[in-house]
Amino acid sequence: MISRFCYLHSSPQSPINIGSWDFVTRWPHLKTIRIGYIIELKGIYAWLLQFAIIRCFVGYLINKLIIAMQPLPELDDFLLCKTPEEWIQVALDEPEILLIDHANCEKKAASTALRLMFRYPEHVDLQYKMSRLAREELRHFEQVFAIMQARGVVYQKLGPARYASALRSGVRTHEPATLVDILIIGAFIEARSCERFAALAPHLDETLNKFYCSLLKSEHRHFQDYLRLAMQYSEEPIAERVSFFAEMEKTLILSPDTDFRFHSGLPQPKD
Repeated sequence: MISRFCYLHSSPQSPINIGSWDFVTRWPHLKTIRIGYIIELKGIYAWLLQFAIIRCFVGYLINKLIIAMQPLPELDDFLLCKTPEEWIQVALDEPEILLIDHANCEKKAASTALRLMFRYPEHVDLQYKMSRLAREELRHFEQVFAIMQARGVVYQKLGPARYASALRSGVRTHEPATLVDILIIGAFIEARSCERFAALAPHLDETLNKFYCSLLKSEHRHFQDYLRLAMQYSEEPIAERVSFFAEMEKTLILSPDTDFRFHSGLPQPKD
């Protein structure tokens, strides 16, 4: 068995290049396994180790290729309903709340991405995608905030919408199912954001129209990133879970909602 592991730097007295690793073993026929820029492996054990490493690496690459090649649903097919016209009308009547909650949504999206990075550091692809997503969402926040400042909109505290918390109530409590469900929910939030930006843009002034249209590409990519990560980390096909959350999302969008927010449901007057 491997008894210890050390990292050795090169020196004039050492034949090992920087980046080489020596595994000192108790196997009688295998004195040293040296893995680095040059691999020196001896005996049948070393050959088997090389084969296992190569097989795992090739399998990993094939799995990533298969996931990358799987077609993703179009956004209109992913969401089971369009934003009601009643919501669009209230959004146009409440421009300040729309901008404030939009700013909040961008911060929440960045926060969610960072939480995933801290919670799942072992997932390399997730680290890269969530890092980029967090930077983009914070940049979007800065853009919304600048528009608010230019229009004299006071940034005030708003209570959260029911949307995200209601979706998260359906998350399973064991891994990797928890991660998969959170990623699927992330895909729905980004997809609905993209759909609402597109629905609002034609009704807005030139500045907001241009800004909301500029967000469509990144929001659509975020939707795809979340969905591909869910497919990658799931131990089974995700179609059933996507359908489960799609029905929940549709209900939240079409059912009466007394609090107007960017992701709120059908506007309902408060009593």
